[in-house]
Amino acid sequence: MERKFNSQAKRHVKKGDNVLVITGDDKGKKGRVIEVITETNRAIVEGVNIVKRHTKPNAQNQNGGIISKEAPVHISNLKVVDKTGNPTKIGRKTNESGKLLRVSKKSGDFID
Repeated sequence: MERKFNSQAKRHVKKGDNVLVITGDDKGKKGRVIEVITETNRAIVEGVNIVKRHTKPNAQNQNGGIISKEAPVHISNLKVVDKTGNPTKIGRKTNESGKLLRVSKKSGDFID
């Protein structure tokens, strides 16, 4: 049975978050989330999961050659790093004005 994911579901990772890779070849590396791909539950993290691509010459790259770029990482392999620099789980709480915000489970501070 194929499992479908709700593309509108809340995720613990957002664009601009600082994250720690908790498993895989890049375990222990920290980086900033450049993009979140909701259809596949993956994120592109700066400096993590670098792959090399052979490209032909084109308008952007006149010479072609081998280009290094970041490949997507599944969001289950990422943990958000809070302001204190500690990796933490994410919860949700309402602030004084009634807006639902993300909160660090470890320190209790609001992430956004």
